[in-house]
Amino acid sequence: MKYPIRYIILSILLLLSVMLSFSIGSASLSAQELLGGLCGQSGYETERLILFSVRLPRLAAALIAGVGLAVSGVLLQNIMGNALASPNTIGVNAGAGLAAILSIAIFPGSVLLLPFAAFIGAFFTSLLILALSKKAGGGRATVVLAGIACTTFFQAIISFLTAIDTDLLSQYSAFSVGGFRGITADRLLLPALLVALCLIASLFLANKLAILSLGDFIASSLGIRVGLMRTLLLLIASMSAAAVISYAGLLGFVGLVVPHITRRMMGAGIRHQLAGSALIGATLVLLSDLAGRLIFAPSEISVGIVMAFIGAPFFFVLLMKRRSYDA
Repeated sequence: MKYPIRYIILSILLLLSVMLSFSIGSASLSAQELLGGLCGQSGYETERLILFSVRLPRLAAALIAGVGLAVSGVLLQNIMGNALASPNTIGVNAGAGLAAILSIAIFPGSVLLLPFAAFIGAFFTSLLILALSKKAGGGRATVVLAGIACTTFFQAIISFLTAIDTDLLSQYSAFSVGGFRGITADRLLLPALLVALCLIASLFLANKLAILSLGDFIASSLGIRVGLMRTLLLLIASMSAAAVISYAGLLGFVGLVVPHITRRMMGAGIRHQLAGSALIGATLVLLSDLAGRLIFAPSEISVGIVMAFIGAPFFFVLLMKRRSYDA
């Protein structure tokens, strides 16, 4: 199948997901109510409020999250040559979680500060991991090991803080699962800009990433400054994930699952992987969020829980495949 046809199919699936997410929810609207709310007709003020103040920001949040985490996952898996790499692997989620819980502990009740704290924690964690891996040699394995070490250390601090203050645990739990409940449009402006910039930058550097994924020796022989390029790409991947974490919480498995689906559909070309993952990631998160809203409507399941049900078996299958290859 030619690439234009694949992109058309993915775009149609995304458009259908957008239409479903916008028109279906815990509050059921008839076709007349939906049209009246969209057109702003008199007598449909409530429907208009639901559509534009609740569903539209949530739809935008899911789109941004799907693109940001999927692109981050593609970058990380190609940089590290590891099919199990994701924003969780290099400690971005753990760093964001630690910063979030410190923000809750030091500034209780300051809800607006939480997204900024999460972003700063995720971003500076990536800088710390890069510094540690550089000290240890700067190879692919050292980045993963540094990420595991930081994740373990940060999780220990989080567990300690929640153990000595149970109020922190209740406030942190929603953030740790991840979701879009109560999201407003003003909180999405900066994350949307950062995710867009990261996608553009990754597409611009796609050829160099393709060379880097062949291995350090080959990349160096072809004139790529391996250390500098890996650092730059890791920062882009971390920034893309951190932008999403800042408002959606520790939403997991998107960066792991989507790159594998994309490679099966789009092949090995890095640029096609990045563009395809943006479409597939947005569609997957939109449908997962819609499922979370509908399964037990009017109650709601967080999109993070839905993604965990999808991602955990997927992760297990990947582990089994790697085990069979290693054997």
